[in-house]
Amino acid sequence: MDNHFKIAVSGAAQLEVCSKNATKLAREVGKEIVRQNCILVTGATTGIPYYAAKGAQEAGGVSIGFSPAVSKSAHVKTYKLPIDAFDVMVYTGFDYAGRNLLMTRAADGVIVICGRMGTLNEFTIAFEDQKPIGVLEGSGGTADRIRELTKGPFRGEMKIVYEKDPKKLVGKLIKLIKKGRV
Repeated sequence: MDNHFKIAVSGAAQLEVCSKNATKLAREVGKEIVRQNCILVTGATTGIPYYAAKGAQEAGGVSIGFSPAVSKSAHVKTYKLPIDAFDVMVYTGFDYAGRNLLMTRAADGVIVICGRMGTLNEFTIAFEDQKPIGVLEGSGGTADRIRELTKGPFRGEMKIVYEKDPKKLVGKLIKLIKKGRV
C-alpha cells in the first residue's frame, strides 16, 4: 500500500484561461495517476479536475472528490457541481477556501494544470506546507506562471517539478514524494 499515494489535481473549473489541449492533458494526468498506482484527489468540480477524474475513471482507478458543499444535494443544486466522476465524495461544508485547504492537505502531492485564483490558492497551501508539487507546463493559466512566482524569496525547501508530458510529470512527482518519506 506504500505506493498508493494520493495525488491532487488542481486546475481551472472554467477553461477559458487554459490551453486548447488542457482537457486532454488533464484526462491523461488522471489516467497516469492510476497507471502509476496512485489515487486521484480533486476539488470535485468542473473543468480540469473533472477531466482528470474522468481519466482516472477510464483507467479503472479511484477518484476522491472534496466538495465545498455540506451535502450531495447542496453539491448538485447550490454549487451545480458534478458527481459522476468521483468514487468517494467528501462533503466538507467549508465553501471553496476551506475545501481547498482540506483537499490539498489530504494529498501526498499536488499537480497543477492550468488554473485560476483557486488553483493559485491550492498551490500556495501546498507550497507553504512544503508538499511535493508537479506543474504541467504549457497548460495555460496559473500553471504557466508558477516558475515566475517562485523566483522571489521564500522559506523552506522548494519541492516543485516541471514537465510538459503527463506521464513524466506523474513519475517525477512520485519520486519527489518518495524522497520526502521516512
